[in-house]
Amino acid sequence: MVGLFYFISKRAGSSGGGGGLLGNPGRNQAKKIISKKRFSDVAGQKEVKEEIEEVVDFLKNPKKYKVAGARIPKGILLGGPPGTGKTLLAKATAGEAGVPFYFISASNFVEMFAGVGAKRVREMFREARKAAPAILFIDELDAVGRKRGSSLSGNDEREQTLNQILVEMDGMEENTGLLIIAATNRPDVLDPALQRPGRFDRTITVNIPDIKERELILELHAKGKRIAKDVDFANIAKRTTGYSGAQLENVINEATLLSVREKTGVITLAQIDEAIDRVMAGPAKKHRVITEEEKRMVAYHEAGHAVIGLKVAAAEQVQKITIIPRGQAGGYTLMTPKKETYNFRKSELEAKIISYMGGRAAEQIMYGSGEVSTGAHNDIQRATNIARAMVTQYGMSILGPIAYEQAQGSQFLGPEQRSKDYSDALAERIDEAIRDLVTTAEQKAIATIKKHKKLLDLISDELMEKETIVIEEIEYINKYLKRPPKRAKAKKIDDTKSLKDIISEVKSKNEEN
Repeated sequence: MVGLFYFISKRAGSSGGGGGLLGNPGRNQAKKIISKKRFSDVAGQKEVKEEIEEVVDFLKNPKKYKVAGARIPKGILLGGPPGTGKTLLAKATAGEAGVPFYFISASNFVEMFAGVGAKRVREMFREARKAAPAILFIDELDAVGRKRGSSLSGNDEREQTLNQILVEMDGMEENTGLLIIAATNRPDVLDPALQRPGRFDRTITVNIPDIKERELILELHAKGKRIAKDVDFANIAKRTTGYSGAQLENVINEATLLSVREKTGVITLAQIDEAIDRVMAGPAKKHRVITEEEKRMVAYHEAGHAVIGLKVAAAEQVQKITIIPRGQAGGYTLMTPKKETYNFRKSELEAKIISYMGGRAAEQIMYGSGEVSTGAHNDIQRATNIARAMVTQYGMSILGPIAYEQAQGSQFLGPEQRSKDYSDALAERIDEAIRDLVTTAEQKAIATIKKHKKLLDLISDELMEKETIVIEEIEYINKYLKRPPKRAKAKKIDDTKSLKDIISEVKSKNEEN
């Protein structure tokens, strides 16, 4: 029994990192890191960096602020979608300030043993105070910082850990020279006591980068790589609307891997386009067996979306069309806003619904209403969601400017559920209003595509031959109503040739010229 108890305690210590049952399970779990990152390694997020630079200056020159009677913010809370650079900003802050950087995930606090989390918090703050000035970074704060009282048990280990964090951040003991930075994707679920002044004095939202910031991020990650001359990062930024910084970095990395695989020597525009598709929907299923008839139907479906984007004034701009299967999709049409805005007009939302119904409308025109496919299921779902939001949240229907539903959940990860504030009698009218918006949009899509059927056929024929077409080819077809000339393929480098052979070939060509 003694041997078995010793074995179990050693296993618990090796898995939890706390020394086992016979050791010290509450020891500090934070890792001390000397950061080499700088603000120059963070592209975009200009306003966020300006807020943090003030804190860095305080850590470097504390006397200047003490003379003025100012105090350093005790905590900075970074909230935003995943992949926007919250952890990178914290590392850059530590690197610019030149102070020790302690990193820990909030999930490391919570264990199965009662009181362990609270003890780990005390040990962590005690060690960080000794190294002050220093930065303490807590990642995924919502793992331990959720609102108290949400658990059925009154003696919840997570709540004890949260209480200890609150006391350590603003209790009897001073945190002179210690800056706490935390990151979370769910600031809406945090306990109000965490976000009050004195604990997290500043709440900074790290948003998805806009078009200018995306261009800067792409250029930053392209440094040191051989890029073809025809690659324009401004145009690539237009095609990557809604991408986070991590996704943009992944686009450049995937394009680099493709250039090595295809032996092109430089990263071409076609490889970057393929990388964007890979990040969005995964690798292409080039060996998937698909009949010619199904391929033609997919081409008409995607061409229908494109015709709406080209001929409806308030619709988004068509950037790319492909009928190569990726993931669960048989193809897709990439459409981006002509101007990035934070508010949408009613006409723009209606144009979005018409665009989503364009694929199904093209199928009805070409094959009849009784032969439509299941390929529009995702389009119908998105159109219905926009129509429901217009009726129940935005007041853009005959039911008037009244909020019938309220989204509950994170603004960054999407609403978890919707609270309904209406009677059963009104629910029927809401359903009718949603149905009217979607069916009217479908009728407009059918009318628009019938009017421009020649354009539909040309785009479909181009897709059948090339499988993927981009904005330049789409605009050419729309302008001249004929298919564009064939584009040249990138030349591959024969890496089996030696440098001497290449030089001799160049000399012989020069002599011939």
